[in-house]
Amino acid sequence: MRYEIRVSGVLQETTRREGFPELDSVVVSGQTVLFGDVVDEAHLYGLLNRFQALGLTVTEMRQLPE
Repeated sequence: MRYEIRVSGVLQETTRREGFPELDSVVVSGQTVLFGDVVDEAHLYGLLNRFQALGLTVTEMRQLPE
């Protein structure tokens, strides 16, 4: 499954690279958009836990078409 996850603000490259190495990212209109393959539900919840642990606000999350 591929997901797109938007967070408020622009993540520093170090935070993005170390916190979410399995995801690619772009900055759009002052938000960081991370996207990539999510293996299973446990992986998805693990990502959400990392966002929360880093104090990031997820504004949108959606599964992308295959």
